[in-house]
Amino acid sequence: MANGLGTAVLGADDRVRATAAVKAALRVHLAEEDGRIGDVAEAALGLAEQFTGRVLLARALTETVAADGCWRRLAARPVRGIAGVEAGGAVLPVESFAVDIDGGGTGWVRVAAGNVSRATVRFTAGMAEGWDALAPPLREGAVLLAAHLFREGEGARVPAAVAALWRPYRTLSLRWERHG
Repeated sequence: MANGLGTAVLGADDRVRATAAVKAALRVHLAEEDGRIGDVAEAALGLAEQFTGRVLLARALTETVAADGCWRRLAARPVRGIAGVEAGGAVLPVESFAVDIDGGGTGWVRVAAGNVSRATVRFTAGMAEGWDALAPPLREGAVLLAAHLFREGEGARVPAAVAALWRPYRTLSLRWERHG
């Protein structure tokens, strides 16, 4: 999955807001550390995505699935929309695939494209449009973790308060899946 779960990248405006929030938590007022603080904020968001099993900030993603005619679950969620399916460098006609997004935001794709074995799905996933639209516990957990990582450096353990803030948003899935 390209740019998938755990690879959060903040846009320019969101990076400014996240950096300001982390600086406030750290009580840092000088701009000389802004670049590093922004990087740590992105890392904290990536860890939040891995912990919750959800893409936090909406972004375009791609994922490769088997083109065997069976329903395949997209790994990233919540899926907001499926833009198209490609195989062999060409966009597939709509007759050769089916898509669905269930009530939980899980995206499903079924591809039966003749002589291709794999297909690439282009879609958008994410809980929020931007930093300010993130649920406050997710945002505050990312700020607390970023501040902690900035102070303690690599190898620092995640504070229990961060896990407590994120736990209500965590999704776990069993491997057995059926759709259709």
